[in-house]
Amino acid sequence: MPRRNLFSILAISLVGVFCWQASGGAKPKDEMLELYGLFVDAVEKVEANYVRPVSRKELLESALEGMLQNLDPHSTYINTSEWKQFRRQIEGRFGGIGIQVGIDPETSRLRVIAPMVGTPAYEAGVLAGDQIVEIDGQSAEGMSPDKAVEVLTGRPGTEVKLSVLHEGQEEPQPISIVRAIIDVPSVLGDHRKPNDDWDFMLDKTNKIGYMRITSFIQKTPEEARAALEQLREDGAKGLIIDLRDDPGGLLSAAVEMADIFLDKGEIVSTRGRNTPSRRYEAHKDSAYEDIPLVVLVNQNSASASEILSAALQDHKRAAIVGQRSFGKGSVQNLLDLDDGNSILKLTVASYYRPSGENIHRFKNAKATDKWGVSPDPGLEVKLAPSDYINWFLGRRARDLESAAKGKRKVDTAAEKPKEKPPTKDAKPAEPAKKGEDPHANAAPKVGAIRQPTGPFVDKQLDKALEVLRGKLAPKTKAA
Repeated sequence: MPRRNLFSILAISLVGVFCWQASGGAKPKDEMLELYGLFVDAVEKVEANYVRPVSRKELLESALEGMLQNLDPHSTYINTSEWKQFRRQIEGRFGGIGIQVGIDPETSRLRVIAPMVGTPAYEAGVLAGDQIVEIDGQSAEGMSPDKAVEVLTGRPGTEVKLSVLHEGQEEPQPISIVRAIIDVPSVLGDHRKPNDDWDFMLDKTNKIGYMRITSFIQKTPEEARAALEQLREDGAKGLIIDLRDDPGGLLSAAVEMADIFLDKGEIVSTRGRNTPSRRYEAHKDSAYEDIPLVVLVNQNSASASEILSAALQDHKRAAIVGQRSFGKGSVQNLLDLDDGNSILKLTVASYYRPSGENIHRFKNAKATDKWGVSPDPGLEVKLAPSDYINWFLGRRARDLESAAKGKRKVDTAAEKPKEKPPTKDAKPAEPAKKGEDPHANAAPKVGAIRQPTGPFVDKQLDKALEVLRGKLAPKTKAA
């Protein structure tokens, strides 16, 4: 059999599996064969005429990646080598820098959804909303989130260099980060006790608790119940749940968290074209179904955090304060391919809140469309990009504090470098003149961790406290 015909048959068989499954057999057979033939013809012309040799496997995988990338940012093809790395991540602990990445719907660039609190990326100054311009000197333009994760993860102790563009700034900032084992708690307080444990009681006078959820992982509900039990022992009368910069995570964790605070009703439903619809319901089985709640969200609250906040808002169980959430309400399934090592991660359904409204912000969605979770009327507190950055830096500084032993340092880049002994011919440095900055001519430090300007201010949290104090205030009867 001629080589061309053999390759055509193999390529048609391979691609046919994907295209036929995606179309559900909707296209006539003759039209499908015509399209397959066009694809094979293009592959052979590229193989024969491209400026450098390129393998058929590389061309086929690129075609698959392009096909899926055009659907949405969360659908992707994961090949044999990538699958090994992906499997390590979904199994638990792995070496990385601790960020959730996605595609910015407005710029189509790689975007940091959120750095996980306490991880190397968080401590190095990577911010939620940052656009990743380069990774280890290579452009991140057109890179998928899964490919970025593959590049960023690696052996603990190794270094990765990023170039990131903070929101509201014009020039990218270089940041060097040392990979570590990512295994951090997902439920935090506002500050630490003298023994270095998190203190979940924010307002001791009014007995208002505070619980910050940084991501929804398998152990999140367990950690939350432990924090709630501690608050109940301390006599908490109200609770603020902080979901700002929470990129989401497991659907099951979000549902279980909502069930802690709801005694009945729908939590979330999922609907897709070729997957069965499903409803998740709350059950009356918790001691925290009556505690007054306020939930904080911002533009980086996504996925599972939107499921929880939407459920509590629709059931009028909590007041929502802050800014409109990100709008990531899609469900991805892992579909095995015939080789046994490659998979499709494919968006198959969308989340819907109890009201029946959509959560997902689809491509080209307008601000006037219904998506995400918006604050309740009168409770929106928007932060300008500069205010957000300063809040983030102040929040990080508080996170890195340790009242017990001072084990952590707020700014590792600010440590004084070791001075080399002067050589015989070295001239002593001239003292700075009066009124002159002695560091004015010093070389800038690459990736230096920025510090907040002024005292820590959290306007959104202040508003949440105001709302909850109003709920807890004794009602006076009119004379």
